[in-house]
Amino acid sequence: MEDSVILEQANQVSTDFLIYTGNFCGFCVALKRLLDRKGLSYTEFNFDEHPDLRRRVVDETGHRTVPVVIDLRSENPTYVGGFNETNAMLR
Repeated sequence: MEDSVILEQANQVSTDFLIYTGNFCGFCVALKRLLDRKGLSYTEFNFDEHPDLRRRVVDETGHRTVPVVIDLRSENPTYVGGFNETNAMLR
């Protein structure tokens, strides 16, 4: 992950999660509500506002839909998945 855009962005923020979202995404809205309800902070990058970012994140994670969730609460950023995986992890 030498040229990892995810690691680069993760190193620039001090939130609990790094999330990649899109406009008109019900799962993205549900994810943000879940994180807010749990009192967890996040930094959001919307692929509709940063279209060049989508391909790089898909290449790094293999995750083709939004949201894409990265857990930053430990020393090493961890790819979680989407809303369902994050919801299950935070139960």
